[in-house]
Amino acid sequence: MKILIADDHLIVREGLKQIVSGFSDVCEIDEAKDGFGVLEKLREKEYDVVIMDISMPGKNGLDTLKEIKRNKPNQPVLMLSVHDEEQYGLRVLKAGASGFIPKHSEPEEFKKAILKAVGGKKYLSDILTEKLATNLYNGRNLPIHELLSDREFQVLKLIVDGRPVKEIADELFLSVKTISTYRSRILEKLNFKNNSELIRYAIEHKILE
Repeated sequence: MKILIADDHLIVREGLKQIVSGFSDVCEIDEAKDGFGVLEKLREKEYDVVIMDISMPGKNGLDTLKEIKRNKPNQPVLMLSVHDEEQYGLRVLKAGASGFIPKHSEPEEFKKAILKAVGGKKYLSDILTEKLATNLYNGRNLPIHELLSDREFQVLKLIVDGRPVKEIADELFLSVKTISTYRSRILEKLNFKNNSELIRYAIEHKILE
């Protein structure tokens, strides 16, 4: 089994390497620090599964996932996050991920998720399964931030984290004008007037940790 681990924190990569190295059939473990590194590695060789953090500098995990799926639709990808399933679980599944794993999960959960992904199946935690079922049968009652596009949600996260527009633009490789346009769309869709209302909403819905 060949595994690619992508995270901008060395300690996380080392922890994941320790977990997967316990698999009897693992023959190779490679690493990447960001999305650009992931795409470069995937151009060089094939992997049975990619384990990738959502929040990485340069090219984030969600954008990288979408590009992977455009180029290699059958590539299994497990997404990691410090956040729980409520924030990103559905979004990464819609983008083609094989599963979503909060970083605070137990090693056994990581093993279960990896084996599911390598076997061509989806890994769904109990929380995410319940969320999927709720959305399926009660879709009209989704939180309003679920109406945001992935990019809008990404900008929302950075805004409520207190990041200046110029810094957000630099991180996402977009212009300041484009970020300002996204901010205006977010305020309009959520029916808010300013960043203070966005932050209040983010706290209430656990978007802001």
